[in-house]
Amino acid sequence: MAKRESIELPGLSHGAPIPMGSKIGNMVYSSGISGRDAETGELPSDPDKQADHLFQNIRTFMTIAGGTPDDIIRVTVHVREEQYRAVINKPWIEMFPDEHSRPARHAMTTELRGDVLFQAEIIAVL
Repeated sequence: MAKRESIELPGLSHGAPIPMGSKIGNMVYSSGISGRDAETGELPSDPDKQADHLFQNIRTFMTIAGGTPDDIIRVTVHVREEQYRAVINKPWIEMFPDEHSRPARHAMTTELRGDVLFQAEIIAVL
């Protein structure tokens, strides 16, 4: 049986003993990935920038896991307020331009910590 591997994102951490994700064999699950800028550690106040960073962090996560966004089968997006739902669609379409080959997605309003506007969890099959 395959051994579990923790996945970390350089410049991003939960500040708790929780990895950004785990991989067993060809299955990859993430913890909550935010729109924090991995280079500066800053969380942009602008919703569009935060959404762009979120999807860049997903892309980086998938690279570290050994895959690409094409391997993602499901995304759960938590949004602070209903008004921010539409902000996610632009980077979503950029990452998944083929409407016939997109992962399943569920978005829900959630109480998020600090100034986080979005948080995503992904499931991927490599």
